[in-house]
Amino acid sequence: MSHATTAQELFEDLQALPATERGKFFLLLESRAFQEEDLTYEDVFGHLAGETFTVAEAAEYLDMSVPNFRRYVRRGQIAPAQTVGRNQLFGTRDLRALKHALNARRAIRLNRSNAESEAR
Repeated sequence: MSHATTAQELFEDLQALPATERGKFFLLLESRAFQEEDLTYEDVFGHLAGETFTVAEAAEYLDMSVPNFRRYVRRGQIAPAQTVGRNQLFGTRDLRALKHALNARRAIRLNRSNAESEAR
């Protein structure tokens, strides 16, 4: 009978590895572990299509602080899909659109920064 490794045992084994071997392990994990699972956005988040998110959830999804997210709301860059009392709720489509816009802006800034660094 074979022994199934527990998550705790795997974690302890990983901690015991030298740093270079841990790095190799995570590269292998990244490149090979989930190759068969070529998941789309819809596969992962499709069940949330009609859901709404609180301000805190929306900020977390967008990788920003709650005060920063509220600035986007104040500027009209995203509007609540629903307001319940004083609570604003945001739709997944609007959040996804804003996330795409933010990622595009970040990519442009990164490209400019890289170009400026190379020019020096």
